[in-house]
Amino acid sequence: MEQIIKTEKLPIKMWLKEIEAGALEQVKNIANFPFAFHHVAIMPDAHEGYGMPIGGVLATKEVIIPNAVGVDIGCGVCAQKTSLHKLNVAALKALMSSIRKIIPLGFNKHKKEQARELMPKLEIKDSCVAKEWTNARKSLGSLGGGNHFIEIQQGSDGFIWIMLHSGSRNLGKQVADYYNRLAERECRGKDLDNLVKQELSFLELASDAGKRYFAEMRFCFEYALANRRLMMERIKKVFARQVSHLEFGEFINIAHNYAARETHFGQEVIVHRKGATEARQGQAGIVPGSQGTRSYLVRGLGNAESFKSCAHGAGRKLGRNQAIRELNLKEEIKKLDKQGIVHALRTKNDLDEASGAYKDISQVMRQQADLVQIITELKPLAVIKV
Repeated sequence: MEQIIKTEKLPIKMWLKEIEAGALEQVKNIANFPFAFHHVAIMPDAHEGYGMPIGGVLATKEVIIPNAVGVDIGCGVCAQKTSLHKLNVAALKALMSSIRKIIPLGFNKHKKEQARELMPKLEIKDSCVAKEWTNARKSLGSLGGGNHFIEIQQGSDGFIWIMLHSGSRNLGKQVADYYNRLAERECRGKDLDNLVKQELSFLELASDAGKRYFAEMRFCFEYALANRRLMMERIKKVFARQVSHLEFGEFINIAHNYAARETHFGQEVIVHRKGATEARQGQAGIVPGSQGTRSYLVRGLGNAESFKSCAHGAGRKLGRNQAIRELNLKEEIKKLDKQGIVHALRTKNDLDEASGAYKDISQVMRQQADLVQIITELKPLAVIKV
């Protein structure tokens, strides 16, 4: 832990020394949130979000905050080891070309609905999920855009790894937006306009709306996992077509936008992790870097002070538009080319996801040495990112 701030209603425990002004204001807001519990934990990759900073961990009693979960509910990262030890550039390019043909990218989705049995179960019939059901089935097994990616990596263990980052697609956003609007109306009805302005509108867990949001949020969490699992299975088939006698290791998965009932400091609470992952003692985890830096497979240390959590990645240091304005395209391409990374950085608009837009992942890992133990380092070989 780097510092503790004690000026607010609850202590703020931070695993970084410097934080942008907007994010710090949000940190103080959640530390003064009327239903916040014990303290607020801020991870080393923290930066400004909506209402609650990305890289924040907040425990509450009796209420749940849609904006403290985020719009891409259940977003996360998965990874799987192959029995391969190396791949040349020609093989990497062939693999990436084949992957692009079977995994819809950006706003694209499948033309046909994916198999019904791949979808999680939900008991609520009149729900956001029900309204989005057809679109969700067509989006299952698609990557999305922004910071979502597919990478082929070289592990420090000597093996080739596959990693991908994706979430609940438009389904999660529809659920998040609907219940946040509902939470705003309820807070205004309770004369809590200050929380609406802070983008921290909440729903009471015991209320019908709170129960429905929790159920739909958990559905999106499971849907995002199903989405990643389906993509990984299809990517593995691409590998198997090119390489005979190929074997794969354990499927590792970790989510970083959700809320869950957990027990901390002797109390049952709702832990909101927004751009933060669970890191229980011995739990396998993944902390990805940018497309030009290493990623890490980790084991959690179960640190109670972080609500048994850790960073979800490198974290942005430049906003998307700021990165496009300030970064040099030729320099960013040169950095990737120098490392021999097969990438898709082509135009100035791609700079929002250039490695220069992100914090130093090695520093992030040093700052959370009391939260996770590094098991394997993964160097990017080829990247798909839209």
